[in-house]
Amino acid sequence: MSIQTFQPVRGVTVSDKAAQHIQAELAKNAQQQGFRLYLETSGCSGFMYETKLVEAPEADDEVFELNGVTVFIPRKDLPILNGTEIDFITVGLNSMLQFRNPNVTGECGCGESFSVTEES
Repeated sequence: MSIQTFQPVRGVTVSDKAAQHIQAELAKNAQQQGFRLYLETSGCSGFMYETKLVEAPEADDEVFELNGVTVFIPRKDLPILNGTEIDFITVGLNSMLQFRNPNVTGECGCGESFSVTEES
């Protein structure tokens, strides 16, 4: 009999298209070294994704090297962002980052905010 070890997912994944988009944005802003993904309490459902290009991680950030991109995520947000896939999509004339988060249990009608259960 063998013993299996469970390794929880920690952090996010970044698709090739998202990595290319983020790298292009970083190239336009030479002083910026990475991409910060964090959560804000907002909207009618509870949480909203926020992103920004940054020079360095903040003191409480976890740092991930993903598909050629340095991603900073606050440790307090990791339980909710755990397993999130970041993609870059085009819908009609609009291009945007898309977040596929397995912890989301509900979204508001406009798609701006989301909720999670307490276990997340």
